[in-house]
Amino acid sequence: MTELRHSAASRAGRREWTAFVVLLLPLLLVSMDVSVLYFAVPAISRELDPSSTQQLWIFDIYAFALAGLLITMGSLGDRIGRRRLLLIGATAFGVASIGAAYAQSAEMLIAARALLGIGGATLMPTTMALVRNMFPDDSQRSRAIGIWSGAMAGGIALGSVMSGVMLNHFWWGSVFLVNVPAMLLLLVLVPLLVPEFKDPAPGRFDLLSVPLSMAAVLPVVYGLKEFAVEGANTVAVLCVVAGLTVGAVFVRRQRTRSDAMVSKDLFTHRVFGTGIALNTVAAFAVMGSAYFTTQYLQSVLGMGTLEAALWSLAPSLAIGVAAPVATTLGQRTDRARVIAGGFLVAAAGFAVLACSGTDSLWLLLAGAAVIGCGIVTVMALVSDLALAGAPPEKAGSAASLLETGQEFGGALGMALLGSIGTAVYRQDIADSAPKGVPADALEAVRETLGGAAAVAGQLPGRLGESVLAVARDAFVHGMQLAAVGAAVVLVAAAVLAVTLLRNATPPQAVRAAHDPAADGAAEPAGAR
Repeated sequence: MTELRHSAASRAGRREWTAFVVLLLPLLLVSMDVSVLYFAVPAISRELDPSSTQQLWIFDIYAFALAGLLITMGSLGDRIGRRRLLLIGATAFGVASIGAAYAQSAEMLIAARALLGIGGATLMPTTMALVRNMFPDDSQRSRAIGIWSGAMAGGIALGSVMSGVMLNHFWWGSVFLVNVPAMLLLLVLVPLLVPEFKDPAPGRFDLLSVPLSMAAVLPVVYGLKEFAVEGANTVAVLCVVAGLTVGAVFVRRQRTRSDAMVSKDLFTHRVFGTGIALNTVAAFAVMGSAYFTTQYLQSVLGMGTLEAALWSLAPSLAIGVAAPVATTLGQRTDRARVIAGGFLVAAAGFAVLACSGTDSLWLLLAGAAVIGCGIVTVMALVSDLALAGAPPEKAGSAASLLETGQEFGGALGMALLGSIGTAVYRQDIADSAPKGVPADALEAVRETLGGAAAVAGQLPGRLGESVLAVARDAFVHGMQLAAVGAAVVLVAAAVLAVTLLRNATPPQAVRAAHDPAADGAAEPAGAR
């Protein structure tokens, strides 16, 4: 009877679910900002005239700032309060959005995008940590994290579509201004609906770990991005090696200090570390598939950017249903098997991509939908398991590590799968390029499918058509082999999930291992 009363008392009510809907706002906006610039590049180029290097930084600085500060912001939220940090981050995100919208130079836009990334780094882990704290009941928390995972996946696809729609009616800065009303609404509603949570005994903040964490994360992410674009080169390899070296120093510091930024308590249960690893593999698959599907729609099928973005939304309909279904299955059966099943479903989706030809729109969309459903299943369940296995007072740090793993996985997916596709593409072009193409033009054809399309448009008649046909065949061949490689990785991940999560302690037992009032430990008196 006592257990029943405790369960009823711990279940979230209408207030918490309303607060959860409010917390989806920053999540959607942060994920949308990853892709919101896709259509705005031509207009920005005309207005601000950025150099090629500046244009790259306009895109990349947001992701770099976000990835580099996630660990720091998660730990900071545990100390000063997750709601407080969320409000600070929302303010910064809103101000940066205005600055980006009205930037008068490329340098101003880069600075505003950097501030957007800093704001995003506060919003991502704090929203997930607040979900962990607001839903102590296992079934409700699983459902909430499932919705959270689906919203994050949908936000990335929605960002490019929203960008295209806004640019059809307004100037390029409007793609940033849509953030401002949402952030103002957040600033009004969060203090009214969301309770404050923080670690009651956080200890001293380890300032030296801040630059160490950034120096560990940023070079690796940058090196992997370089690897995806330029292939294996000295700069990419040195960056990854440097980041891993600093990362080893950072980990050693966290293991030996009582006031570490990342608490050792997070890793007392094997579910947490396993969850981060499996979440990283899931992000590897998501970004790896996106690397090919977006290029396929535009460069192989010849769609315009807005048309391609609209078609890319189609798989999101299935993905939006997958996350709640996955959490329901996870509550009724062994989660390790459901997670393994998610990896196998995603592997089947890559197998579908491996069967695509140069005119396979519906096959491509079906493969992307199956991949998305499988990966969202994995992300929802492993995030829930990892957060449930972490002490409630460390929920911010736990969420930030999950998010950092996703950043690594995404960069790795683009680097490795993109490199496979690029290597196959270049070899096929070398073997099958039509005769009569000038040497300088042939070099552009070998680089990318986009370059081949540009060259084909300048060549006469059938020669141009032949170049484009060969390039499209080569790209699809590269995509097929990369898809096979991804499927193998995901099958291996399914085996690891069953092996490492077998007989894993359920969330209820994990929480019971802490203070019986553990879920309240991160909550000051009177917060509810």
